[in-house]
Amino acid sequence: MLVSASVTTAVTGLVFSLSLIVVIGAQNTFVLQQGLRREHVLTVVLICALSDVLLIGAGVAGAGFLLEDRAWLIQLVRIGGAAFLFGYGLLAALRAMRPNALRAGPDAPPASRTAVVSTCLAFTWLNPGVYLDTVILLGSVANTQSAYPWWFGVGAALGSVLWFLALGFGARLLAPVFSRPTAWRFLDAFIAVVMVAVGLRVLLG
Repeated sequence: MLVSASVTTAVTGLVFSLSLIVVIGAQNTFVLQQGLRREHVLTVVLICALSDVLLIGAGVAGAGFLLEDRAWLIQLVRIGGAAFLFGYGLLAALRAMRPNALRAGPDAPPASRTAVVSTCLAFTWLNPGVYLDTVILLGSVANTQSAYPWWFGVGAALGSVLWFLALGFGARLLAPVFSRPTAWRFLDAFIAVVMVAVGLRVLLG
């Protein structure tokens, strides 16, 4: 009975986690882009997944109560995150409009691991939404699971890991579609729209 209850709670956490992260957002779009380029994919997946595991753990442990009392910190992250998203969106828009000047896709020069890691960390940790979703919201729900909040957290963390693995390494299935430069122009235009939209939501939310 104990095993059944804990497993059920873990599955609930997994489903709840997926409901939060399986959306078109800045971080997911970046992971998809790196997966399509097949560039430092494992590094990007590990950063995103491990970051979520840490944040989920902090939420289950009750760190959300600390953030609720420090609205200025969330506001600081909000401004920095919005500025980063607008800048990244601008670069994507330039690539879409001037493909000869700013190459993208399979013909683009490879980005360094340092640049990819820095960008990935910024997408992950300069997004106030990630704190609201994982530390505060998910943490609050986890602590309503009677005696099994950590099982809920384990399920939520597993959901995050599975999602980023699927997104990063499953992106290569779209490789035939993105074998043409035109497809990359559309992707960059899509990225620009997503980044600006998310940036506005972060800034005004």
